[in-house]
Amino acid sequence: MNQALEIAKAVRAGERLASEVLEEHLDRIAAADGALHCFLEVSQDQARAQAARIDAAVVAGEDPGPLAGVPVALKDNFCTKGVPTTCASRILRGWVPPYDATVVGRLRAAGAVMVGKTNMDEFAMGSSTEHSAEGPTRNPYDTDRVPGGSSGGSAAAVAARLAPLALGSDTGGSIRQPAALCGVVGVKPTYGLVSRYGLVAFASSLDQIGPFATSVRDAAATLEVIAGADPADSTCLERQAPSLVAVVDQGVQGMRVGLAKELIDGASPEVRKAVEAAADALASAGAVVEEVSVEACRWGLSAYYLIAPAEASSNLARYDGVRYGLRMPAADVEAMNTATRSAGFGDEVKRRIMLGTFALSAGYYDAYYGQAQRVRTLVLEAFAAAYGSFDVLLGATAPATAFQLGAKMADPMQMYLSDVFTIPSNLAGHPAMSVPWGVGADGLPIGVQVLAPALGEEAMFRVAAAIEEASPPLAAPELVPSEVPHGR
Repeated sequence: MNQALEIAKAVRAGERLASEVLEEHLDRIAAADGALHCFLEVSQDQARAQAARIDAAVVAGEDPGPLAGVPVALKDNFCTKGVPTTCASRILRGWVPPYDATVVGRLRAAGAVMVGKTNMDEFAMGSSTEHSAEGPTRNPYDTDRVPGGSSGGSAAAVAARLAPLALGSDTGGSIRQPAALCGVVGVKPTYGLVSRYGLVAFASSLDQIGPFATSVRDAAATLEVIAGADPADSTCLERQAPSLVAVVDQGVQGMRVGLAKELIDGASPEVRKAVEAAADALASAGAVVEEVSVEACRWGLSAYYLIAPAEASSNLARYDGVRYGLRMPAADVEAMNTATRSAGFGDEVKRRIMLGTFALSAGYYDAYYGQAQRVRTLVLEAFAAAYGSFDVLLGATAPATAFQLGAKMADPMQMYLSDVFTIPSNLAGHPAMSVPWGVGADGLPIGVQVLAPALGEEAMFRVAAAIEEASPPLAAPELVPSEVPHGR
């Protein structure tokens, strides 16, 4: 169901009030989020004012935009004017940005209503949303399980129907992996297609912003809104947003789909079966499907966990207790800086800062960071060879369905392996997305990943829509009512 587009169509036509749509979702958040902890901040007053402006525009005969009246949840690493942005970290607790991220401004201009900020792994470093200073988010399909990460709050909010749309950031799979575990659509666009201005940086050469939605068409419409050139971001491509909604129904007749061996090897049997079933469905719809090897993908995880921490080490140096956020008292500046960072950062963030600093240190730079960048080049070359024969690639999004809360917290390597199938696309800067494909034996969602070459979003969305059309039905989760209404 195209939940977001149906809301927008009704609001633009004057058949529904944006204010009524908002109140329905605020009631649902109050009823369910205490059990899930998707939100860190529910911005009721700002959302109500925004919805009222949309309703007034409709009455005046104006068009509020393609996402008119659609509630949107934002991962808490997007700057939002007048609303706290904490990255789920103690070091930024209470910080209120003086400006909006570019994507937030574009959503507002399209008529969307920002309903709140969602939980995440601290500074987007994690795969389960357990590395949050505010506590974990729970999977709506089983509250004893993780929702994935680092954008787990956004994925769970859409899955639980607390918001029709949400934005997340994807540095190594942080949109696609939680989308798979929560049974929603999650998109990582081509690097540079969406402005990163106002996104709190983790790893600047890898970070990308994208949507969560309950349908491929809703995701396409959202990406159209947030994509496009932005002079405020020097890494943003100077090109218009692609036309995606117009292509999702064009089918896959004659398209070439590569079933990437390295992107299913190591997956659980039921995940592998789901990917193969999706491949069979594409073949039945007229695509040419063949197996392909992208050997360098096997090295992606190792390269990523040198490059990303190295960039994080540099980016997070700004949290020094001087300019903003937490400041611990101490006798001098050096002691204050040490005390602030020790108290403000969680264990996983400290682990990655130390790893990255070591990889960049004198005597080790070329052996670690430099070598990782050379492996990154090999990944790009391997993808280029594959895309010489195929329009898109197909694989698993996550190796298995959602795991138990706490199951991997004591073993960082097992946690890191959750992103083994998603990381290669970040290293290459290519688009990729996760589409639900039924559930496993445990009743938990499975995601199938569609990958495309740079700026190959149109082909990617065509294939994703065909997979969605053929996929087994996935019912919305039955939510456990909150014992206490959500509040901060």
